[in-house]
Order: sequence, then structure tokens, then C-alpha cells
Amino acid sequence: MVELHFLCTETQVDALSDELEALDALSVSVEDADADTVAENGLFAEPGMPPPKSGWARSRVTAMFSDEVQANEALTLLQSQDFFEHCSFLSMDPVKDQDWVRLTQSQFAPVQIKDDFWIVPSWHEPPAQARRVIRLDPGLAFGTGTHPTTRMCLRWIADSPQCRLGATRVLDYGCGSGILAIAAAKFGVGNVKAVDIDPEAVKASLLNASANGVTLNAGLPERMNEQYDVVLANILATPLKVLAPMLCSYVSLGGSLVLSGILERQAPELQEVYAPYCQLRIADREDGWILMTSGA
Repeated sequence: MVELHFLCTETQVDALSDELEALDALSVSVEDADADTVAENGLFAEPGMPPPKSGWARSRVTAMFSDEVQANEALTLLQSQDFFEHCSFLSMDPVKDQDWVRLTQSQFAPVQIKDDFWIVPSWHEPPAQARRVIRLDPGLAFGTGTHPTTRMCLRWIADSPQCRLGATRVLDYGCGSGILAIAAAKFGVGNVKAVDIDPEAVKASLLNASANGVTLNAGLPERMNEQYDVVLANILATPLKVLAPMLCSYVSLGGSLVLSGILERQAPELQEVYAPYCQLRIADREDGWILMTSGA
């Protein structure tokens, strides 16, 4: 395989990317050409929201092709296009043959949540001290235990008297891989519901639950009249604000609402939005992210 590297302006990113895809590139990626310099400019977007920009002022576009012949043909065709006047060809580099499965697996090691609670990929043996283990491999759905927001939610579940005593009902809203719902079931909760707007996440949650020997009621969001002792939502601040009335309506009297995917600086706005329904407090912090809860 061969990679082509280009430099272009923000306004040419879409045209160049679309043309590379039309020329049968195996993959196309865009990076900030000024990354790790004083000119670096972070771009952030949240799921379900449009991207803030299509690229950076100086964008590095990389396309992978199956061989050098195809890459050269693509390059020749690109250089004849009018829009390419504002782009620069940087280099053509061979991609070293690797055992991609082994390389991917090497990037995912067991994740410690508590001394005796671990997330372990299927190709690893659990650590000797692990007493409670969730088997989870990386996939299409978000949530492998490596992100601080997920780890904080898992710690909350592990320390929660409601979950340890087997809370009657737990809802994982925006379940992704199903990791939080699976953790609740592992800690003894007998009635766990997991929902997500992505059908692939629902499938992943059911498959992961089966692999871990637990049972979930998983599906797409629907009109629900039920209330839950614990409502977990590890999403991001913008959708959490939009969903405030609905999420709070699912929490039973004396129950707990657990929110994550929130940056520390976003705490005041979340507290303000949720104030008509409940009082949120910061229950955990990690790497600039926070977990907020109401109730026990």
C-alpha cells in the first residue's frame, strides 16, 4: 500500500477529499498541518452536531491507495483539476507491511477501574487481583473504559450502594458499547435497560452483554413511562442540556442521576439547566473531565 500526502487550505479540504474518494482511495484523513506548533488550532465537535469547520487553515490530507500505480494515476488526475491550484503535493510513501490485528491489539491493554475491577480485552488474561471483570474489545460503539468519562462512571457504579445492593432498575441512556449497563449487571442489578440512537450501538451492547454472561434490555429510545433508581448518561454537555427534562423524569423518588462527558468549565451551565429539576454536584474529576450526580 502507498500513501499520498497533500497540503491544502481549509476551503479545499472537501474538494480534495471527495476527489480522492472518487479515485478509490482506501482511506482519507485530515490533520492540522500546524499540530504541535504555536499555530495549532483545536477543532471540537459533539455527536449529532455539525463540525465547526471542514478542516484547518493549513490542512494535511493523507490518502491510502492499494499500490503505487493507482496512487500515481490518482496524483496525475488530481493535478489536472482546477481546485488543485491551491493544494500542494508533499510526498508519496510506501506503507510498511504489518500484522494490523496484532498492532491494534497491542494498543489495548487491561484497564483498571478499582483494585479488583478491570476491563479486559478478550486476548488478555485478567490480572491476578481482578475479582470482577468486563470482557470488552474495541469496536464501532463508544466505550471501552479507556476514556476518563467512562472510567468515572464505572467507578461510581462500583462504589454505589444502590448498585451493590442491587438497585431495582438502572437505565443507561446513550449506552454505546453497553459497558455501563454491563457493569451495573455485574454488580448485581437485576433489571438494566440500555438505549442508544445508533442501532449499531444497540447490537454491540447486546453482543457484549452476552459475552459477559449478563442480560440487558437494550433498544432504541422510545417513549418510556418507567422510572429508575439510577439513570446513567455518559454523553456530552450539549445533548445533556437538551435532554435535561426527559432524563430527570426517568429518575425515581430518592434515585440518582449520573451525568458524564462534561468538561470542568461546563459545570455551571449544566447546574443551571438542571436546576428546575434537581441539584447537580461534582462527584468525580479526571483529566479535565467531571462526573456530576444528583441524589444518593
